[in-house]
Amino acid sequence: MARSNNQFKRRSRQQRVGSILFMLPSLISVFIFFVLPFFVVIYYSFIDNPVTAEFVGFQNYVNVAQNAAFKQASSNTLKFSFVAMPLAVVLSLILAMLLDRNIPLRSQLRTSFLTPMMVPVASIVLIIEVIFHSNGALNSFLVPLGFQKIDWLSSDHSPVVIIFLFLWKNMGYNMILFLSALESVPRDILEVATMESANAWQIFWHIKIRYLSPTILFVTILSLINSFKVFREIYLISGDYPYPSLYMLQHFMNNTFKSLDYHKLSTAAIYMSVVMVIIIGALFLFENYFGKDVEE
Repeated sequence: MARSNNQFKRRSRQQRVGSILFMLPSLISVFIFFVLPFFVVIYYSFIDNPVTAEFVGFQNYVNVAQNAAFKQASSNTLKFSFVAMPLAVVLSLILAMLLDRNIPLRSQLRTSFLTPMMVPVASIVLIIEVIFHSNGALNSFLVPLGFQKIDWLSSDHSPVVIIFLFLWKNMGYNMILFLSALESVPRDILEVATMESANAWQIFWHIKIRYLSPTILFVTILSLINSFKVFREIYLISGDYPYPSLYMLQHFMNNTFKSLDYHKLSTAAIYMSVVMVIIIGALFLFENYFGKDVEE
């Protein structure tokens, strides 16, 4: 018996060592390309520049917080994210609920909503410019109806265009995720609720939303991340310095990087990381509140 236990312990130890050796290349890569650069960014945020490397404490944080370009970029990014993200989640969920029913051409509609993912970004921007340019298709349709010509891409209306672009590109993938989650809702519970005369709203709010909460969290985080990536489209439309309402944090960081202000760039990145951690942490708490009874 003792010999058998020793063999079992030796085999377990060998398996653990083997697992660590297999994971070691990935762990080293994560440390080199993610963990180490993060600490370098923190270090840069506390010095005046990488050449003299003089410690300045929190002065960089004060300077960046008072920077007009950073405040404008932060405000625009937060406004865009807190409008586009909920719209992407809610509209995708509504779309998934509709396509979860037995309606005509359901499969074709599901496929059509995924087509924006296959279109290159440059082509999407070209389509947007053709439609929303001051001499584009939309103004050609509105002006004969008595509306004034609007420069959609260089006016206060430009965020509406970018939100439309964001929703068009991301709703299809979010919808597929919600459709997959709806398939996992136990059918027996839905049948019992129907037999108990529960209406559609009660079934959705008290049953489906509980099982959908992990997917809602994932889609929300994914939409939040994608809302920060909208810089690509804005950059292709307007370049480094777009209309003020479209000047995002990515523009600020990109322009700061070009000017080699690494201390300012690092400080802005730390600010952005802290805000992201707070938002995602709040989302996890929210999901835990709605999904805890399902887990139990």
